[in-house]
Formats: sequence, C-alpha cells, structure tokens
Amino acid sequence: MSKKSSETAPFYVIRDGDRLIGEMEMDREMIREFPAGQRIKVDLYTGRMPSRLRFYRAFLREVRKATHCAVTDDALHGAVKLGTGFTEDVKLAGYIVKIPASVAFRAMDEQTFGVFLVEALAFIAAEFGITPEQVKEQAA
Repeated sequence: MSKKSSETAPFYVIRDGDRLIGEMEMDREMIREFPAGQRIKVDLYTGRMPSRLRFYRAFLREVRKATHCAVTDDALHGAVKLGTGFTEDVKLAGYIVKIPASVAFRAMDEQTFGVFLVEALAFIAAEFGITPEQVKEQAA
C-alpha cells in the first residue's frame, strides 16, 4: 500500500519518548491503514500555531488604528512583508519585482513564521514606534 501526502489529509502525532502516536483517533486510524512493519516516509515539522497568527493580525489592526498608516490591515501586512524582506521575485517586462510572500499555513511552516514574526515586530517598532507591550498597556 503506497500513501502519498498529497492523496490524504495531514495527520498529527504526539511524541512519546522515541515513539510517535496519533494525536486523535482519526490520526491513529490513518496510521493503521499501513501494514504493520511497513516502512513509512514521514516529514517531521511542527504544525502552525493559529494563536500566533491571530496575535500578529490583532497587533497589525492596533498599529493601523493608532497610526493611520494604511487603509486596511492587509495593506499594512503587505508593507511589513516588504519591509522585512519576506518577498518573492516576479519578472515583469524584463525587471525583477519583489512582491510580498504568503504567510498562509500552506506556504510557511511555524519555524519560518516565528522568524517572520520577530522581524515584523522589530520592523513595526522601528518604523512606527509601537510594540505589543505598549498596545497591551493601553488596553489595560
């Protein structure tokens, strides 16, 4: 039985010593589809943390409201990605143009998002003089 990750939904495991155990029953069922003793290729990485993305998006909203630096949160998000160098190159009319890269779950792993988040917060602090701690203090 050959399984390809593109053919099935992702499943998650929990590390228990040297063993990986399916997190939920549906994850364990997917593992049981493979015959016992069969070699299975696994790509190991942690899943994205939605709470960190929500924190970032909420912080962007507060920065935009405080500074009126962009019309929308998405516009500010694009500017942050450009300012931090999280870009992709596109060739237009013979020129290389940098466009903001995606931070979507399917496009960026958690480790890379963590690096982006640190750089984004530093960029916002340098560019707009606002930190998450300041926003938290004002909300209290």
